[in-house]
Amino acid sequence: MTPRDAAELVRAPAALTVLGDTLAGMASSPGRGPARRRVLLPVASACLYLGGMALNDYADRDLDAVERPERPIPSGRVTPGQALATGAALTGAGVTLAALGGGRAALTVAVPLAACVLTYDLVAKDSRSGPLVMAACRGLDVLLGAAPTGVRPALPAAAALAVHTLGVTVLSRGEVHGTTTAVGTSAAVTTAVVAAGTAAAALARPGTAPARGWARGGAVAAAAAYAAACLPGQLRAAQDRSAGAARSATRAGIQAMVPLQAAWALRGGRVEAVALAGASAAATALLRRRGRVSIT
Repeated sequence: MTPRDAAELVRAPAALTVLGDTLAGMASSPGRGPARRRVLLPVASACLYLGGMALNDYADRDLDAVERPERPIPSGRVTPGQALATGAALTGAGVTLAALGGGRAALTVAVPLAACVLTYDLVAKDSRSGPLVMAACRGLDVLLGAAPTGVRPALPAAAALAVHTLGVTVLSRGEVHGTTTAVGTSAAVTTAVVAAGTAAAALARPGTAPARGWARGGAVAAAAAYAAACLPGQLRAAQDRSAGAARSATRAGIQAMVPLQAAWALRGGRVEAVALAGASAAATALLRRRGRVSIT
């Protein structure tokens, strides 16, 4: 397995879309804690995400042989055993890094997060509960960032990312055979509700006192950017209903997680949220170059 094949297996560029989960969680619960070690939490999040992608392809290897023969396993560039080992190693690394970065509190979130990832990839993905399990993964990922100082203040941010993920995951099920007007419309309504709720939360609590002015405007602008990134593709999928439209809307939904994360990070007054704008641009460029990046 070459490095390039490994990167394709884990959908490496898409990892940029999860780094902001833990930052949003940290911003929502900014109490005192092991600040230096907490930098490991975004890395742990990325490892769990990448491990999940490898396990996803391992679980889907027979289906991909028919529907996506260009993927690393059906094309013969990666063996099933290599994919399984990669997924297990990255998942283990993610849990370990979470413990190092946030202690026992982070471990109590990382373990159920890893369990949700495994459940989705190996059991629930094709079931009715699949989108809910995926949404739980994203919500727990946000709480991972808040764990060292308390998860309760981060619950609104976790809920926003989880609800967005639920809509994107349901829509992603039409990437191969097409979607329906109801699914596309529901995804668009979900995006509008999440964007409005995020903006309202930012106006209600713009952040810490020193950051109050720029945090309010920045968070509202990021919420608007999130809606602008998602809504056009979802509305198009509601009208077009083709597999191509569903893929485009899903890809846009994945990329739009970054401005949504930035909005919640800015709400908490985190200057680091500005870096998410760069991550958003990088993720957009890389994901477009890959052509197809999915959460399924």
